[in-house]
Amino acid sequence: MSKTIELGVQGMTCASCVGRVERGLRKVEGVHDASVNLATERATVTFDPALTSPQALLAKVKDVGYEPVVSSLELGVQGMTCASCVSRVERALKKVDGVLDAGVNLATERATVTYLPSNVSAGQLKAAIKNSGYEVLEQQVGASREDQERLAREHEVTSLRNSVMFSAVFAVPLMLIAMVPMLIPSIETRLMNTYGHEVMTTMNWIMLALAIPVQFGPGLRFYRLGYKSLAHRSPDMNSLVMIGTSAAFFYSLVATVAPDLFPAGTAHVYYEAAAVVITLILLGKYFEALAKGRSSEAMKKLLSLQAKTARVVRGGQELELPTDEVLIGDLISVRPGEKIPVDGEVLQGSSYVDESMITGEPVPVAKNAGAQVVGGTINQNGALQFRATRIGADTALAQIIRLVETAQGSKPPIQGLADKVVSLFVPAVLVIAALTFLTWMLFGGQTALTFAVINTVAVLIIACPCAMGLATPTSIMVGTGKAAELGVLFRNGTALESLQGLNVIAMDKTGTLTKGKPELTDLITTENFDRVTVLKLVAAAENQSEHPIARAIVDAAKADGIAILQPGDFEAVPGFGLEARVEGHLVQVGADRYMRQLKVDLSRFADQAAQLGDEGKSPLYAAIDGRLAAIIAVADPIKEGSLEAVRALHQQGLRVAMITGDHARTARAIARQLGIDDVLAEVLPSGKSDAVKELQGKGHKVGFVGDGINDAPALAQADVGLAIGTGTDVAVETADVILMSGDLRGVPNAFALSRATLRNIKMNLVWAFGYNILLIPVAAGVLYPAFGWLLSPVLAAAAMGFSSVFVLTNALRLRNFQPPVRLDAAPVQTPASAHA
Repeated sequence: MSKTIELGVQGMTCASCVGRVERGLRKVEGVHDASVNLATERATVTFDPALTSPQALLAKVKDVGYEPVVSSLELGVQGMTCASCVSRVERALKKVDGVLDAGVNLATERATVTYLPSNVSAGQLKAAIKNSGYEVLEQQVGASREDQERLAREHEVTSLRNSVMFSAVFAVPLMLIAMVPMLIPSIETRLMNTYGHEVMTTMNWIMLALAIPVQFGPGLRFYRLGYKSLAHRSPDMNSLVMIGTSAAFFYSLVATVAPDLFPAGTAHVYYEAAAVVITLILLGKYFEALAKGRSSEAMKKLLSLQAKTARVVRGGQELELPTDEVLIGDLISVRPGEKIPVDGEVLQGSSYVDESMITGEPVPVAKNAGAQVVGGTINQNGALQFRATRIGADTALAQIIRLVETAQGSKPPIQGLADKVVSLFVPAVLVIAALTFLTWMLFGGQTALTFAVINTVAVLIIACPCAMGLATPTSIMVGTGKAAELGVLFRNGTALESLQGLNVIAMDKTGTLTKGKPELTDLITTENFDRVTVLKLVAAAENQSEHPIARAIVDAAKADGIAILQPGDFEAVPGFGLEARVEGHLVQVGADRYMRQLKVDLSRFADQAAQLGDEGKSPLYAAIDGRLAAIIAVADPIKEGSLEAVRALHQQGLRVAMITGDHARTARAIARQLGIDDVLAEVLPSGKSDAVKELQGKGHKVGFVGDGINDAPALAQADVGLAIGTGTDVAVETADVILMSGDLRGVPNAFALSRATLRNIKMNLVWAFGYNILLIPVAAGVLYPAFGWLLSPVLAAAAMGFSSVFVLTNALRLRNFQPPVRLDAAPVQTPASAHA
């Protein structure tokens, strides 16, 4: 059967564009016809879905040079309880024509849909969710998403708490009536001797009266959701509870109303099993709801950082406006202690700003005119006025929130197997339950029906797959939230899982391991000169040059408070150095060959020159009035934290490689100081990706750390790309992991957190699947022939609830993750920094 869809196509300008798109689409195998309308910018394609897919058509549009129109939408979904619910919603969305992909996250209770807006509307997607038996959290006018989700969560917690309390009022006395005679046989004997069998009949009717409010009150939610899932042929946890408790309840009802239908002495009732099972499952759901709220705390912290209002200066007046009314270019005033509402550039004032929730670094950052400020950070002790440069969704905080949400809603590869198992799990449980019933009916003797019902109920209850559905998304949610607190952003769940599988971390040198800006590192004078005088004269001579080395010397003099003088008779000597007259002195600065040309003896600094060479620095010399005055070295210094980062990576079992365009001698010197294992030097920027490929060719899983812009090809080639950036540059498209501060210590922290999260996920999955694999046979009664052990449905419900709570509690342990390297720790000095 053929299918027709419409694709939005952007970038077409004329009839030849139309023809190009049509020809490209018609070449795709399985396409019967394609016509393109330039005015509407749409392509109508008829194709055979067995031979091609909408994704292939979109790829072809892109391939011929145009941009297909694709939209993404996030919808809140209420009513999901287990992994089967997730699969059901995903299947319902993917069946809608025009939907390219759909992913549902149980922990965040959100569905993310990628679709063709020309084929399907948001209303159709919402309808698909509702038709599958779940509710869509509609956006209310004037309410922020944060407030709306908080209210929905509070409503869920309150509703579950009320349901548990209501159920317990009836279930507890029901349990006592059923269990006390069994636990204290003398009470049952006395009642039988005094009142005869009539007392048992009366107690059955009393228990029926207590069970009805539970079964058809709070228990009605399982009927409503369970019936819908059965009607859609995708049974879930609610279906299992509905079938299990109904079996116990209606079996007991028949035994109460028509006991003569059963063999003498076998008309037992199990009202307490049905009522207590419902109560315990609701209690487990209540604990789940509380734990889910705690698991999203990091996200709440990020959302709460967003300022509600801004003090905008317009027409000479300060107006307090909602943040979403701020325009680019607006002047904004911020007082001490206030939140900075949007991103901007400081125009006047000075202060220190706490940027810890953006960069992960606890030390406040000085801000003066020209500095960049980030929305959501806290102005500490001075008044600032700045110009808004990014607003709304473009601010750094909004980008961070979007990245964290994307990561929390994504599925890592490890969940793929779990999803496949879960899709078959509930139908398999129903088959096992049916086999349990038949086996007990065939071999159970006089009490066959009783045993068949109770063990079948136990199987259905113990097998509820709630824990399976929560195992991965909850850990991802807590792990990515904790990462955001530490200044690490994972683009998706795949990046989080892939990072822990690396065995080599390759790093760019300039700007990553080093500061990326030359600095004066050494200035050693002879006994006849002092440092201040030499630096003043040399800086004045170098002030006429734009060379990076000259700039570094001038900047060092300014940092020491030395006034920069204007030189006279300045002359550059190409390939050698320069000379100038400063305050009547002849100042000559250059390499060793220049000094030899000037007949200046350098033997005085032979040892120092050798040491600087070993450190990868090229020494310069200064002569004043023809006499040797000083040896000088300018180098790109190693960043604070680089040494601790490399050491921490080694401690985690990783090899560290450095890829740089620098001369091999300089690169090896840096590598010696930092303890780097492999050096790939003299690599052109265009060759960095080939260098990564070379490491991968040796069988390594490689992560590449760079600045995210110059290193884009290498970041894309690596198994995982890690971009070193700042809080205002988080949207590095080629990176899988973004370190918001420029501190390299974030790399081992990200790696350790990735390992901890994957360990947590595996522990959850082992528990969730192992629990079912071990206890389903016990619930079916396989231990009864050998040991006489049966699993009560009540204990099955308690165990099922405990399983879900265990998974959530285990995931919440990630909130206590301690990074191996603290960003506020004092840096360890490298030999070079100690020498300087």
